[in-house]
Amino acid sequence: MEYHVVVEKMCACAKRKNMPQIKTFDDKENAHRVARAWAQELNETFCGKHGFEVVEVDDNFVIAVGEGSY
Repeated sequence: MEYHVVVEKMCACAKRKNMPQIKTFDDKENAHRVARAWAQELNETFCGKHGFEVVEVDDNFVIAVGEGSY
């Protein structure tokens, strides 16, 4: 089974960095670990106009984008 980490909305920072919107994994635990690390990296390195958090949807992980910094 495949598990996906999906960035909900590609903000301007993500587009400028040519960031992928979806990453696929064979292991759910690994996908969750990568999703948390990816969201943290986005919060620490992007401009701060948006905050990123991980939301589990079925067997996938969505990096949700909200207004304001985290």
